[in-house]
Amino acid sequence: MSEASLPASPVSRRRWLTLVVVGLAQLMVVLDGTVVNIALPSAQADLGFSDGERQWIITAYSLAFGSLLLLGGRLSDLIGRKRTFIIGLIGFAIASALGGAAGSFELLVAARALQGAFGALLAPTALAVLTTTFIIPKERARAFGVFGAIAGAGGAVGLLLGGYLTETLDWRWNLYINVFIAAVAVVGAALFVPHVTRTGPRPKLDLPGTVLVSGALFALVYGFSNAETDGWDAPLTWGMLAGSAVLLVAFVLWQRRATHPLLPLSIVLDRNRGAAYSSVLIAGAGMFGIFLFVTYYLQATLGYSPIQTGLAFLPMIGMLVVAAQLGTNFLVPRLGPKIMVPAGMLLGVAAMIGFTFLDENSTYAANVLAPLMIMGAAMGTIMPASMQTATLGVDRQFAGVASAMVNTSQQVGGSIGTALLNTLAATAAADYLAANAPVTQQVAVNAALASYVTAYWWGAGFFAFGAVLAALLFRRRGHGLSLANAHLHASNADAEPVVSH
Repeated sequence: MSEASLPASPVSRRRWLTLVVVGLAQLMVVLDGTVVNIALPSAQADLGFSDGERQWIITAYSLAFGSLLLLGGRLSDLIGRKRTFIIGLIGFAIASALGGAAGSFELLVAARALQGAFGALLAPTALAVLTTTFIIPKERARAFGVFGAIAGAGGAVGLLLGGYLTETLDWRWNLYINVFIAAVAVVGAALFVPHVTRTGPRPKLDLPGTVLVSGALFALVYGFSNAETDGWDAPLTWGMLAGSAVLLVAFVLWQRRATHPLLPLSIVLDRNRGAAYSSVLIAGAGMFGIFLFVTYYLQATLGYSPIQTGLAFLPMIGMLVVAAQLGTNFLVPRLGPKIMVPAGMLLGVAAMIGFTFLDENSTYAANVLAPLMIMGAAMGTIMPASMQTATLGVDRQFAGVASAMVNTSQQVGGSIGTALLNTLAATAAADYLAANAPVTQQVAVNAALASYVTAYWWGAGFFAFGAVLAALLFRRRGHGLSLANAHLHASNADAEPVVSH
């Protein structure tokens, strides 16, 4: 089924203002993954929690966000995207204000979990709004280029913003800032996000499917988070991961027989969309090697401040934005994702290999800048093309849950990447220290560098695997979507919504 055959929504100049509003919401959700990391030491000193408790400030957000994404995406399909989008924005702002005002560790953790829950409502709805607003291929490409650039650059923007707010104001402003962003976005959403009126019968929420997949995603994210702190052999780690696998199998079996499935299997079984989801997951896993270990390297080895670290990532953001626009406007329409996504993955391999040459005598301009810019080009090539393909041709009433799968892939990829790369890096550091006793300051520095190099090589492996997988799975240009999905679209044609402002 071609994109042109999708039902058209009214063409309006306001759709570009819709993109601005959606972009603001996406930026707020994405940067919150890193902006709080910078504030953690200050928050810990202020509230007096232990190093062991510190991880829960991050984990509480990722657990709620990761486990509720598919539910959030489906709710946007059922109760309306504009309404869900505004509820998500207001809820995220309230949760951020509570976190900023938190006087105890427990309240901060609860606020972060609440942020994650409303983020899970907001992120897929933002992408679904974009998917159903931009249906003209050329404009769709441009819009997804902007959205993909924000998704890829948000983490680096978070590092810069977090450093600035923590150093010049207070750690609490890393949370309060969301209130102002959300307030602007709520006004913009009320004015510019189109209202959708459903004309067919309202489908029901698949409660058993929701419970199964939310439990599976919670166990998956928790298992990887626990592996990062307690190791892969900890009973809680493998118990959670095994439980996640069982629940995911049960979810798939239930979706095959459910009358109103949460996630119609034809959405993920389409080859192009499956390839796109896989690419987002692998890029997310590899990307964490950049933010995590390059940040460690710049601050611990080269002595950069948080603000300097954030500024160091700016060229990568610039390259990402350029690559995203160039790719989606000119290259993807001509070459298709089968060439573009593997090419982006190979750029990721080159960047990771470039990082392996960094040592204590390296300089930013001579040694760090080039790999960072190559990584920006990689992410700008992979993310917009994958996001656009992942939501292309999906029936409008399933746009929310299809969009949620993009966010879920990125979240799960990030969790896997963080846990796996951290474990491998820690093992490499321990092995180096054991082989080079007694431990001097120089040996400790070398051990840290050895751990970073190990993480970069594994990150290069992630991207290399992604290149092969994308080249094999993506269809050649001109091949349509699967017959199963075409049937799904046709069978739901009577439920198409009507768009109005």
